[in-house]
Amino acid sequence: MTDDRWVVLGLAHPRAGWFGELSRWSTTAAIPVDFVKCVSPDEVRARLTGGRAYSALLVGSDVVGLDRDLVDRVRENGAAVIVVGSMDGRDWQELGVAAVLPAMTERGDLLTVLREHAMPVPRITSALSDNDAASDADPDPGGHLIAVAGPGGTGTSIVAMSLAQAFADTGTGPFSVVLADLALDADQHVLHDCREVMPGIQELVEAHRTGTLPVDQVRSLTFDAIDRGYDLLLGLRRHRDWTAIGPRAFTAALDGLRRSYQVVVADIESDLEGEALTGSIDVEDRNAMSRTTATRADLVVVVGSPSTKGLHALSRTIRQLVEADVDPAAIVPVCNRSSRRPRRRAGVVAALATLVGADPAARIGNPVFLSERSDIEDSIRDGARLPPAFGRHLHDEVRRRLDDRVAVPPASGSSTEPHPVTAGSLAHWTETAD
Repeated sequence: MTDDRWVVLGLAHPRAGWFGELSRWSTTAAIPVDFVKCVSPDEVRARLTGGRAYSALLVGSDVVGLDRDLVDRVRENGAAVIVVGSMDGRDWQELGVAAVLPAMTERGDLLTVLREHAMPVPRITSALSDNDAASDADPDPGGHLIAVAGPGGTGTSIVAMSLAQAFADTGTGPFSVVLADLALDADQHVLHDCREVMPGIQELVEAHRTGTLPVDQVRSLTFDAIDRGYDLLLGLRRHRDWTAIGPRAFTAALDGLRRSYQVVVADIESDLEGEALTGSIDVEDRNAMSRTTATRADLVVVVGSPSTKGLHALSRTIRQLVEADVDPAAIVPVCNRSSRRPRRRAGVVAALATLVGADPAARIGNPVFLSERSDIEDSIRDGARLPPAFGRHLHDEVRRRLDDRVAVPPASGSSTEPHPVTAGSLAHWTETAD
């Protein structure tokens, strides 16, 4: 369940009357405001970089350090600056301040200013239920997880859309498929013409920091892509918001999606570098969403282009997945915007096998070819369904791979013990046989 309220930073002289009054209103729930006291401008800056969303900064007009740099830092993080106190002959508007309130302000006046100038932050209540909660050790959290990755400019996001639409067309009813935008540079809200920017992955992860959401609350954080038949989970609002995504909380949120939907199609980044390769834990945390999704996915669809540079980028992404301990048999390569000529496609297959290596290529299999289509852009622009034929072949291949992985589970280890063989079960051999 969501319940909008404002999360407000406060900076003032400790004995300021309005400072204590606002704290009392917040503590007694007289106003829907979570009030966070700060003792210095440096603490304000530190909290702004901590990953939590804030609606506004209420700052006393006599605070030392209230200048353009502080105001700009607050505004860059999406919060409004509201000065409390006398005008003092200063042009606050020129500094970028959103509003000025008198020191002896009333609750109604404060709420009016917050409604006009500040964005509320949804409150999401985590809960545990017997039917919906699952432990971290649960190896099967529910629905299938299909990750879609690829170098920039190859059409990864559109391929993810087409795959989600194809699964929705063959689903068993509502809430069968969700498309989750888990890329650092999230673009699905643009491709779906979403006028809202929240809730999204940040709210879902925040809700799983201390608990597990029931299925209906997980679904309430998504948007209905009505014409395409699936739900959409919006991604990060800004690239730097990855700092708010805790790895363990994200893993719990991903499992929550799988419990809530039959199929989760995740649009992720192709950058999977971690601490082992770079020596930086920050790099691993930045790539946590993509790394976690790829390693926990049933299948990873890797999208590339059939050009010389595109095949090198595609093979590099595949090698990164293998280095991240993704089973090569779970990787589905896709050549987008490819030629329809069989000879050219055969050349792409041979080139990709050479670049990837013989052993991984044999387990990965041949790529799926998606032909160039001029009507894709028209469908995106008009907000209409994607052409069904565009993603049908890929859907069929993914479905076949999923069925094979369920029917033939990966071997836990080889055995050297002999097994009895029934006479005639190995067929026959003759000198004329091939």
